[in-house]
Amino acid sequence: MAIVHGKEGVIKAGGSVISDVTAFGLETTGDVVETTALGESVKSFTSGTTSFSGNIDVNFNRGDTVQNTLLAGSQIAFILYPEGASSGDRTYTGSGIVTGMSVSNSLDSMVTKSVTFQGTGALTIGTV
Repeated sequence: MAIVHGKEGVIKAGGSVISDVTAFGLETTGDVVETTALGESVKSFTSGTTSFSGNIDVNFNRGDTVQNTLLAGSQIAFILYPEGASSGDRTYTGSGIVTGMSVSNSLDSMVTKSVTFQGTGALTIGTV
């Protein structure tokens, strides 16, 4: 099993690389539906629908046109490259709606931007 250092990660939105990314996350979830009938003494379940959501953290860069489009309510098409963008590296491709965007500033650190998104449609797992 190969382990990968986080510094290799890349994100593209709208076909362009987002600059100054410091972290990103992706979460997938699946609903479970109970199928237990009356009179049964053991519960049973079946899988339901799935969904995904995520977050992107960046060092604020007002010159990055992709960062500037990541506003609440905007739709994005993205590719997450957690291992990097070399041949054979894993990718996660999908579309989503930006659900939140915040900018943070403190006296002794970089100005940062955090974005959250809700996936819409299918998430495709592939390789470069």
